[in-house]
Amino acid sequence: MNHPQSAEPETPAGELDHLLGLAAKAAPLWAAFTPRERATVLATVADALEANADHLVTLADQETGLGHARLSGEVERTTGQLRSYSEYTVSGAPFGVTIDHADPDATPPRPELRRHLVPLGPVEVFAGGNFPFAFSVAGTDTAAALAAGCPVLLKAHPGHPQTSATTATLVREALAEAGAPLGTFGMFTGREAGVTVLRDERVQAAAFTGSVRGGRALFDIASSRPRPIPFHGELGSVNPVVVTAGALAERRSEIASGFVASFTLGTGQFCTKPGVLLMPRDPETVQYIAAQVRTAHALPMLSPQIAEGYRRRRDEVATAQQTRTLVDGTLTTDADGRPQASPSLFVVPSVEHFLREADNLLEECFGPAAVIVPYDTEDEAAQVLEALEGSLTLTFHTAPDDRPAGLVALAQRKAGRVLFNGWPTGVAVTAAQQHGGPYPSATSAHTSVGPYAIDRFLRPVAYQDAPADLLPPALRDDNPLRFLRTVDGKPETAAP
Repeated sequence: MNHPQSAEPETPAGELDHLLGLAAKAAPLWAAFTPRERATVLATVADALEANADHLVTLADQETGLGHARLSGEVERTTGQLRSYSEYTVSGAPFGVTIDHADPDATPPRPELRRHLVPLGPVEVFAGGNFPFAFSVAGTDTAAALAAGCPVLLKAHPGHPQTSATTATLVREALAEAGAPLGTFGMFTGREAGVTVLRDERVQAAAFTGSVRGGRALFDIASSRPRPIPFHGELGSVNPVVVTAGALAERRSEIASGFVASFTLGTGQFCTKPGVLLMPRDPETVQYIAAQVRTAHALPMLSPQIAEGYRRRRDEVATAQQTRTLVDGTLTTDADGRPQASPSLFVVPSVEHFLREADNLLEECFGPAAVIVPYDTEDEAAQVLEALEGSLTLTFHTAPDDRPAGLVALAQRKAGRVLFNGWPTGVAVTAAQQHGGPYPSATSAHTSVGPYAIDRFLRPVAYQDAPADLLPPALRDDNPLRFLRTVDGKPETAAP
């Protein structure tokens, strides 16, 4: 079995400069492709990945231990993103075309204004480690940037180097076959190389999936450049779950089983793993949950580095004042030397004690660990949510007669996705999805999953009183791209 190396190989400086130069030259050429032309190109990339899915899955399983079933589904999700994001652009919706005709009788007189969104230019994507396909080389950030019309410079994750290299080769070959400009996609490796590319003035935006510490450091670099650039980071999230008294009385065992399944799924290595369970005080249910956790088997961790980070955070949670360890999970290695973990479960005696240790207990523990917080009143539950920093998700389990309106209003301020009677692990790739939230769950207000992820790599430009023959196609009266547009404040009734 192949394991991640302790140090990432660094792409040489000369090669990085070559990749940056190619991306800069490709940017205006790729932006000039119509959305329909880009969709055709990205469909070719998706076809190439599908044709090689078995080989890719085998490689990824050797490097991550995530299993063929999980990885096969992830390849399907990745190809689906490539197609759906680019197909969404064909309608023109992401480009926000708005036309306001001149009105000389307005006070003051109004000029003609035509506005649309255009690609930013080369984008650096930092691949994630926990999804070797869907958030990696050809994953959601790459798909969104390419669909927007931006070349991608992909910083590979060290947790699956062979999978990354093979995927990158397939992407480059498919792009070339479909006629995309040379430099539309390039991949490199190394932590220092990632910083070098981020500082380069040819890069116009960056996207990241990873830890709060690493993401914040990169965010600060992007913001401190002579010309700062957008940095769209997905960092850390606790994803609390609130159970009402009515829900607990109605379906105690179902909620307990669902919680255990969710926080242990993928060995707790999902960004949407529920890390805190707020439930009415009920010692019997707490013990019921603990009994289920004790039956869970040890499963692979993605890398020794992630396993060590999990061990450190688990031990910090265990030492929080008056926090009791209900299940002390193990960290071992399997027969191939890969780290594996069984889940840990903690409980605090009260909301008061939890709040005293909030700085510790409300920090993400990336791995199979969770904390139960018993509450006695809805006001106590609200105090915990008030202490919460930004989160990707916040989940409620309610009964038909429960209406915790105050908590739900609070959740909207604290999270990007508010769920009811389900579990946050699993992120549907749809237009209505929001995968992002207030800091530190993310560094921007945009989603990183779903077609609206494209918005991160576009910027608005308005044309005032421009001659018709100098207007971009999207802004012309004859609308040759057949975009959906807004004209004088109303949706255009039909494309010409």
